[in-house]
Amino acid sequence: MTIIKTIWSWVSSVGIAFALALFIGIFIFQPFKVEGHSMDPTLHDQERLFVSKLPHTFSRIPEYGDIVIIDSRVDRNRSFKDDVLEFPVFQILSGKTDHIFYVKRVIGKPGDVLEFKDHKVYRNSEALNEPYIKETMNYSSDKKWVVPENHIFVMGDNRNNSNDSRSIGFIPLDHSIGKKIL
Repeated sequence: MTIIKTIWSWVSSVGIAFALALFIGIFIFQPFKVEGHSMDPTLHDQERLFVSKLPHTFSRIPEYGDIVIIDSRVDRNRSFKDDVLEFPVFQILSGKTDHIFYVKRVIGKPGDVLEFKDHKVYRNSEALNEPYIKETMNYSSDKKWVVPENHIFVMGDNRNNSNDSRSIGFIPLDHSIGKKIL
């Protein structure tokens, strides 16, 4: 009988620890790894960072300049099931190696009008001061981008080597997974 109690004690302790880790990873914070050079010079390839998931949990709009993790699959709706299945343990068990998460900087919030001219980003007709970018941006457009409600516009700091809102479009708020904290 004492062996069964000991085994049950271990199993319940491991189960509680796993449930707590799952809760923390889904709702509070999670580690991520930068893949690629789109955030150079601020973040580097293979650099690890911790992300607060509280803005995602409470559907808060990130601030200008925040570095966020986004789900790049903007053409589909996200659900709670996505949050659970994207937990690292489940990704390892399923063998998923999709590179759907991008690390980007928030440039526009709902209602902002963005323009790209003279190798600069203009938000609401004012050029942004962006000391964090790697080099002068080689992108311009006659188009005015108006950020829709419940969306954000993100860009990488390495503007000439970044797959961001210019190519994938506006990011729905629920696709902003978290905000960099460390």
